[in-house]
Amino acid sequence: MSRYTGSINRKSRRLKFSILENNKEFLKGKKREYVPGQHGPTSRIKLSNYGQQLAEKQKLALLYGMNNRQFARVFRLAKKMKGSNSLNLLILLESRLDSLVYRMGFAPTRRAARQLVNHGHVLVDGKKVDIPSYIVSVNSEISIKEKSRNLPVVRAAMENETVKFVNVSKNEFKGKYIRFPERQELNQEINETYVIEWFSRIVK
Repeated sequence: MSRYTGSINRKSRRLKFSILENNKEFLKGKKREYVPGQHGPTSRIKLSNYGQQLAEKQKLALLYGMNNRQFARVFRLAKKMKGSNSLNLLILLESRLDSLVYRMGFAPTRRAARQLVNHGHVLVDGKKVDIPSYIVSVNSEISIKEKSRNLPVVRAAMENETVKFVNVSKNEFKGKYIRFPERQELNQEINETYVIEWFSRIVK
């Protein structure tokens, strides 16, 4: 399956989950309790265990902008790390370059962060890296190229709050990945255990 490029609002409604992480996809800031479609308001389908696993996998795939092949690769890496597979999975996803560009407040959304990286506007330890899925090591420095600092997408994000596992200098357009995130610092609407169960069945 390729990366989803369709309507975020529609996917968010179907999953009852803010893919943009700010609830802007929902009318008047409120989550709809029904899925899109003609019979949406009256449908109340209880998901099977398989369905729950699939839904949680879709949430993470959309949140981090990945296809199944990329997701399976991250799952394999998480299994090789010490500790909880489910937490390791989230740590790896948050260690992606596009995630950290977003977390440091250099892009208003993860999608915008992926575009910044793809177009060569981002440096890691002073070297250009244009692969959004690049896994950044703790203590690495991420910065925006000097000629890219006045881009509207960068300027639009400068007031965004940052997270505690990065240290950012907005004036210098650079930040440092100081430690792995803790579970309570990440999205609480995700049940990553279901995602691990999903991939444990299909990835060897």
